[in-house]
Amino acid sequence: MSAPYSMDIHEVLKQLPHRYPFLLVDKVLQCSPGESLTAIKNVTINEPYFTGHFPQRPVMPGVIILEALAQATGLLAFATVGSTPEDNVLYYFVGIDKARFRKPVEPGDQVILNVELLRQIRGMWKFSTRAEVDGQIVASAEMMCAPSEFSS
Repeated sequence: MSAPYSMDIHEVLKQLPHRYPFLLVDKVLQCSPGESLTAIKNVTINEPYFTGHFPQRPVMPGVIILEALAQATGLLAFATVGSTPEDNVLYYFVGIDKARFRKPVEPGDQVILNVELLRQIRGMWKFSTRAEVDGQIVASAEMMCAPSEFSS
């Protein structure tokens, strides 16, 4: 295993194929390939989903929190195998178990995304994930992803 490291937004953009408005990881605080990753999603009122969810009381949709966690798992997977989307490989979200939502996420919150690699078997990756705001868990799930080659 290599030493833990961080990633700024420029490195995140190299490691994930997502772009605005669907890039949901702003920075990686710590990445230990093959083990775990901790990242940040800064939530602002400018997020496009807040205009409809909900106009009178903006709340980050749970599926968006799960997508942010899924993107963090992709970052850990790419770091673990030492590849990028430019290598004609993408990691697709293929399953979720035990999803729980404990507290609303609102504009102004900073969501800490924590992912831990549980196992990798025959190309299938399984992760334990949790999202926290101010030290409190707001969402958690077990997620699975699998690599898929594509031609450009």
